Amino acid sequence: MLYYLFEYLEKQFQFPGATLFGFITFRAALAMILSLLISTIYGKRIIRFLQKKQMGETIRDLGLEGQKEKAGTPTMGGLIIILATLIPVFLLAKLENIYIILLIVTTLWMGVIGFADDYLKKFKNDKEGLKGKFKVLGQVGLGIIVGTTLFFHQDVTMKEKLPIEEQRVLLTQNPDIEASKLFGDEIKTTKTTIPFVKGNEFDYADLITWISPGLEKYAWIVFILITIVIVTGVSNGANLTDGIDGLAAGTSAIIVLTLGIFAFVSGRTDFSDYSQYHVYPKRR
Repeated sequence: MLYYLFEYLEKQFQFPGATLFGFITFRAALAMILSLLISTIYGKRIIRFLQKKQMGETIRDLGLEGQKEKAGTPTMGGLIIILATLIPVFLLAKLENIYIILLIVTTLWMGVIGFADDYLKKFKNDKEGLKGKFKVLGQVGLGIIVGTTLFFHQDVTMKEKLPIEEQRVLLTQNPDIEASKLFGDEIKTTKTTIPFVKGNEFDYADLITWISPGLEKYAWIVFILITIVIVTGVSNGANLTDGIDGLAAGTSAIIVLTLGIFAFVSGRTDFSDYSQYHVYPKRR
């Protein structure tokens, strides 16, 4: 919302400093600061409220040293993470961006699953909470939505570097050419960046085209299936770790920081070129 407000102020009144909101680096830094303030200031209040309502976590007996001391840790603390994530997004992001829309949908979708799990445990006295099959079903459903959107949406495109010969010609003509000029047009593709493979590039279509080149038209099925595995794996990775002592903040911080760096780099031609990472221009 602030992004659109300052964009309007810049266009209509040339408001001093309004152009800063057009820079992704500025908005990313401001979002981190705002998120930290929200989690620090309001996080304590939410924790006290949950403690007052006796919304304590039940610790599974895994034979770990000091695990019983974790009993009573407030559950539903994911509210802090959701608020600290979505409020900066709504204030500072371009809300029509498909990646932002997917971020919001994913956060709320997983938040509903987590809320349902905690609700059954605390209000329905069901120690097991939401059954595993329903959790997986929700995660798979989200994976289908994310995978289908990423593959078929027109704004999800990628830029690849021009062939070496073309790059040499351009560099010969202009040695100071911008890095962005060495990339081709935006295209739809099933390629992705994966370390430790040739050129740090992997094409999901290769998983079936080795059988027959004609199967490339079905690469979208492979893409969506892999997206489902990634969504389910990442969410369960944090969820299962959180289940040990009821503290998801540490694992979530690592995941968010890593994915945030990837998202930032993939939206910048210069950084992507240096790190041999694919460029997704619409992520800005």
